[in-house]
Amino acid sequence: MAEENENTEEMFVSFSSNPDDGRKMEKDFEDILRMVSPGTSLRIALDDLLRAKMGALVVFENDFTLPIIEGGFKIDVKFSAQRLVELAKMDGAIILSKDGKRIIRANSMLFPNIEVPSRETGTRHKSGERTAKQAKTLVIAVSERKNKISVYYGDQYHLLEISSEILRRASETLQILEKQRDVFDDLLDTLNSREFEKSAAIKDVCLVLQRVEIIKRISEVVKRYLIELGREGSIVKMRLKELTGSIEKEESLILRDYFGANHAHALNVLETMDFDFLLEPMNISRLVFEELHDKSISPKGIRILGKTNLLDRYVDLLIGNFNDFNVLLSASRANLLDVLESEAMVAFFQEEMYNLRQKVSLGRRI
Repeated sequence: MAEENENTEEMFVSFSSNPDDGRKMEKDFEDILRMVSPGTSLRIALDDLLRAKMGALVVFENDFTLPIIEGGFKIDVKFSAQRLVELAKMDGAIILSKDGKRIIRANSMLFPNIEVPSRETGTRHKSGERTAKQAKTLVIAVSERKNKISVYYGDQYHLLEISSEILRRASETLQILEKQRDVFDDLLDTLNSREFEKSAAIKDVCLVLQRVEIIKRISEVVKRYLIELGREGSIVKMRLKELTGSIEKEESLILRDYFGANHAHALNVLETMDFDFLLEPMNISRLVFEELHDKSISPKGIRILGKTNLLDRYVDLLIGNFNDFNVLLSASRANLLDVLESEAMVAFFQEEMYNLRQKVSLGRRI
């Protein structure tokens, strides 16, 4: 076989050395999806196998695969898509190195424990799934009959789909995300207005926080699609960034506004909240605020003051001295002068607040 000039650095995956480390295994699986995304050397080989109506079983070796693999012949050559396709013409499994950079063996037989449960029916897929579970390794099975590529890693399973189908689902999810972003913007406008009117209630804040968390969770679904799309997901990635770019910053400012030093704890409660539970805003007021949903509340003013052209030190002075946006809005010129120490700064502050109030009253975003 001719040597191919392919970049195999893209294939490196640092598999978990601890089979019981669930979080590490999940991170590994995301790396695996990147490794088999469109455009990578391994995915090129897998797609070529599908087009040629050929089956294959690819196993990544580790310390636990040794007693499972028997027979075949040693190759130990640099990985290339062409080599993998050629070797798949023979029966048996193809064994790759742990990092996927080399083809170690071909035409090997797998003998996993038959007591390991399997959801599969075909011999190749059943053997592949059991090997992945028993050895806590990556196994990829290509079915010539069902025309599908199955990825097994430990107890995890994923069916690789063609890019067009993943892109379709990603686009549909983005449309949902766009609608949620519109709702968020409207709710934030309402909160801005009520903060300036000194009539904000806990429910107003909860509705905004609820929408942020919904957007964050939908965006995680899109990010998973992006991993699978690889280089073909650039447009989706750009749109996702546009829709979510300022979301977490706004959430952080709101939490600092209403929880002060406890904002990190409040964020943790929100992020660990069950999705179905999150869908009821009153649950947020009960768990995060521990107050009645309709209770009046006033922010510190961190978020609104951050949208002015005031220097940070003046913002810090105002928040440190007033510590309540409602009180700050009602402050006399004399009280402001005590803090800002300059008639010019007082005038500048009042002008900035007037401009923001006008934008909010006209329904413009700030």
